Amino acid sequence: METIDPKDIQAGDEVYVIYHNPHTASVANVKKAEIVQHPHNPDGVALFLHETFHVIEDDDALFQTEAAAETAYQELYGDQPLL
Repeated sequence: METIDPKDIQAGDEVYVIYHNPHTASVANVKKAEIVQHPHNPDGVALFLHETFHVIEDDDALFQTEAAAETAYQELYGDQPLL
């Protein structure tokens, strides 16, 4: 799986993530997100997805392209359709 190291991102970058629906744990899909200035930490960045800021953790999987994220999705979830 080819992911981006969270230490190598900066505000303005666009990334792709495998997003799990918080209301339906069995639903996941690939989404485009933007790296933005963290709203509460001027020295940090955050993931902006679905009009919400998300703290970026070291173990988050960030992908440079949609194709890379979709390949990872297939590796992780196999037969489950990409929604």
